[in-house]
Amino acid sequence: MSSRDTVNVLWFDELHREDVNLVGGKSSSLGEMTSSMDVPVPYGFATTARAYRYFMHQTGVNDKVNTLLESIKDYENSDELHATCEEIRNLIVEAKMPDDLASDIKQAYADLAKKMGQENPFVAIRSSATAEDLPNASFAGQQESYLNIKGADDVVNRVQQCYASLFTDRATYYRHKQNFPHEKVALSAAVQMMVFSKASGIMFSVDVSNGDASKIVIDAIYGLGEYVVLGKVTPDHFAVDKQSMKIVEKNIIKQPVQLTRISNGGTKEEPVPDEIQGQPVLTDSQVIELAGYAKEIERHYGCYMDMEFALDANTDRLWVVQARPETVWSRRNKEKNSAADGNVVEEADAKVIIRGLPASPGLASGVVHVIDSPDDIDQFKQGEVLVTYMTSPDWVPAMKKATAIITNNGGMTCHAAIVSREMQIPCIVGTKSKGVAATDALKTGDVVTIDAKNGVVYQGKVESLLTTSTAATPIAGQVVAAETFAPTATGVMMNLGDPDLAEKYASLPADGIGLMREEFLWTSFIHEHPLYLIEKGEPEKVVNMLSEGIAKVVRAMAPRPVVLRLSDFKSSEYRKLKGGDKYEPHEPADLLGWRGASRYYDPKYIEAFKLELAAVKKARNELGLKNLNVMIPFVRTVPEAEKVTTIMRNEGLVRSEDFKVYMMAEIPSNIILADQFNQFIDGYSIGSNDLAMLILGCDRNNDTVARLFDERNLAVKRAIRHLIKVAHKDGKTVSICGQAPSEYPEFTNFLIQSGIDYVSVNPDMVKETKRNVAHFEQRLMLDKATGRGLQDPTNYEW
Repeated sequence: MSSRDTVNVLWFDELHREDVNLVGGKSSSLGEMTSSMDVPVPYGFATTARAYRYFMHQTGVNDKVNTLLESIKDYENSDELHATCEEIRNLIVEAKMPDDLASDIKQAYADLAKKMGQENPFVAIRSSATAEDLPNASFAGQQESYLNIKGADDVVNRVQQCYASLFTDRATYYRHKQNFPHEKVALSAAVQMMVFSKASGIMFSVDVSNGDASKIVIDAIYGLGEYVVLGKVTPDHFAVDKQSMKIVEKNIIKQPVQLTRISNGGTKEEPVPDEIQGQPVLTDSQVIELAGYAKEIERHYGCYMDMEFALDANTDRLWVVQARPETVWSRRNKEKNSAADGNVVEEADAKVIIRGLPASPGLASGVVHVIDSPDDIDQFKQGEVLVTYMTSPDWVPAMKKATAIITNNGGMTCHAAIVSREMQIPCIVGTKSKGVAATDALKTGDVVTIDAKNGVVYQGKVESLLTTSTAATPIAGQVVAAETFAPTATGVMMNLGDPDLAEKYASLPADGIGLMREEFLWTSFIHEHPLYLIEKGEPEKVVNMLSEGIAKVVRAMAPRPVVLRLSDFKSSEYRKLKGGDKYEPHEPADLLGWRGASRYYDPKYIEAFKLELAAVKKARNELGLKNLNVMIPFVRTVPEAEKVTTIMRNEGLVRSEDFKVYMMAEIPSNIILADQFNQFIDGYSIGSNDLAMLILGCDRNNDTVARLFDERNLAVKRAIRHLIKVAHKDGKTVSICGQAPSEYPEFTNFLIQSGIDYVSVNPDMVKETKRNVAHFEQRLMLDKATGRGLQDPTNYEW
């Protein structure tokens, strides 16, 4: 074993691409470019896989993680997977990093500061997963990255958070599906000097629109590179011939806005100064310089490469900040004869309507549907041609239905382009840059033919073009046998935590979202304690990120209702958010502590609660998402319900026909005093897990007594039956969002016989529950009509 296998930190210039097992793909690639190539890469160091394994062993976390992973019964059950992964991440984040490892990381940060001549420099910390026995697996984008980090303690903290991110729901599910043992993967953290970008972009050593390997393509925008991917700005596009190293294509776009860095952290959108709008983002010499780096990186690696670059605002120097093998054309060129790539079909009789950038090749024909706003996505039908200004992740449900996609804005690396290539849907972007915007030239109902290989849209269905091409993409919208579900009086809703799964599950026959957990948005996107953000002067981060995550689900489900449960972290969970230690008490039994409604009116927390309400108001009023409703968790007393709903009214969230305020029924007092709670709410959602624990006095997470926990216990059933009866007297609805209906069909039967209005189940149980509910309702009606059938002898009355 070499000494490199026993250290916790290695510098970039000590690393090479074959060191994937030591530091993962990202870190080894940065090391390869630093140590073996004449390419400018921001300097830094990487923590090693050995450091990760040492951390996991010394803290005792490793055995606990393996036990938790073995406890997962169904990886397709998103709630079960999420709960287990969250518990694993919490274990890792809460563990105390061994002193010697923390010392090595702090010393490396101090050495980096000396080498760079800066005190406490800003760094970027990026996760880099290793896979010893799976060289072809891609772990890209599955772990966390942190930008604008400053100070040794924060660097250590973020490295530990990187370790935890190895167990995100997505990464854990991916490894399971790949049949890859979790213990074979380790995590390196690349700690790299920040580049303060005045311009940035993406480049490929192959023309990603058509697989032309003789070209290098470069997309560049002002400011930070996020707007390239989002398609918020159409980038300048350059193509450079590899042989002559001359610019053979240049498309300069007027860019009105840019994303810029805030000096103390975070980002903001600013207008591009008038004097440079319409001017090239990069000079010709900078384009050629970048192309030289791309050519050298491709030559060195021996494959097509996908690279990111940044132009430093202080030094005007270009930096390569990431490089990875390009996947789409590398794979396609292995499968297809490249000689066919040069064929261009000429159609003498076909009328060209518009041209654009050929983002995802293919040929298709269909009926145009112009979508001006994401609010109208639900109107889009299978097999239509999607025409819009630009797309974002919220548009994926419509994109999946499209036979082709055409946008006004965007470049070869915008969201529409990338997603379309992945889904193999013909796509043309940036038509406005070619002279005519697609939304101006095309109208809903037009029939068009799209040649996305050459960036051309023809009027009508050009049969000869479609039939002569052997590379045409199959047109979407083929007729398939559809599943049918009988209508039911009892609604079947869906529980959902991760907004990114809304697109996947929106097509399920659910009547809406009965429980959207706000906590997921904090742990997955915000990461910082709300009071800490208020203290930093960044309250708008809470409002913007919460409303964005909420909108992703509400748009996907529209017009069906979505019920957002307001935050219900326990103090120990809040403490894990950055800055949380300062504000959170250490409670011996936080299940029964400062959580839910008791926080909302507390003077120490009320301003944070108002930010949640502002996010809801933004989603409903500014984004027009009127199918959004809210639910108040863990309300212990009737005065608490009055206090919280008063705060909501004062903040502009008033109960009405199109805005419902529900309450979790999870405490015995909610059942006993339902007649009094009724005056402040529109209905209840039974949290059968907490309710059963508190009625039975049994912690289901305590192995000693967990065997006694059962939501089907008669005491719990009597409580539920009583709540439904009392709520209905005042016209209030009752639903259930606990685990019981997902696990026990007979419990669903009991709920229907008790008159429940909705059941909300996990996504994988929606179809089965829909059929069960229909069956139970039909049985109930038949028994009542005939006077026959089995009778439940149980007395559910108090």
